Amino acid sequence: MEELKNKVVLVTGGGRGLGEAVCHTLASAGASVVVADIRDELAQKVAGEIQANNLQAMPLVIDVTDEVQAETAINKIVSQYGRLDALINNAGTDVTVSIEELSIQDWDRIIAVNLRAPFILSKFALPVMKEQGSGHIINISSTAAKRAWANASAYHASKWGLLGFSHALHVEARPHNIKVTALVAGGMQTPFLLDRFPDIDLTKLQDPKNVAATIRFLLSTPEGTVISEMMVLPMGEGSWP
Repeated sequence: MEELKNKVVLVTGGGRGLGEAVCHTLASAGASVVVADIRDELAQKVAGEIQANNLQAMPLVIDVTDEVQAETAINKIVSQYGRLDALINNAGTDVTVSIEELSIQDWDRIIAVNLRAPFILSKFALPVMKEQGSGHIINISSTAAKRAWANASAYHASKWGLLGFSHALHVEARPHNIKVTALVAGGMQTPFLLDRFPDIDLTKLQDPKNVAATIRFLLSTPEGTVISEMMVLPMGEGSWP
């Protein structure tokens, strides 16, 4: 099925992990996908793989924490495609150290990528979506927005903040027929976890393709209905009820 045919979707952090899975999944559903990543080689790789399957994709190099680059990116997409139907704020980062060991610079960077960037991109995407009378913003939150564990203070702060921002954005956007969803995702088999925790039990993590399929579902929900928050967990995750 091509339920997303003629839809233009911007995916941040699209070069690997969940972002990569989302780009492939949405392209297969007919969307024109903008693969946005800070690393040019990753954006080019994923976009090239999609294009090789005769599907639509455009690589985009962006530092999501830079408001000038964010605004330029939105303008470039609208210039290229004439519209922007969905924004998937997926880019994320973390440092696994205690509060005492966490540098102020790392705190600022984590908050900038995980929380400030979704605000910036949403701010620039909203006028486009308002003008076209529709749109959907999906912010990738985490179970870290629902509970807490040691050595992830900045990550928790950013994801709790992103969840709150998503609900505030939902209130402001819905009168303009713009949907906003906070997707609270449990652990995934992605470099985000595997690079830092090589001994992690893979059976407790979900395939990012499953979460990507959830995003495809969210973008395919009927007009007149919005899912403002959804949680998607691995079946084997034992740290959540």
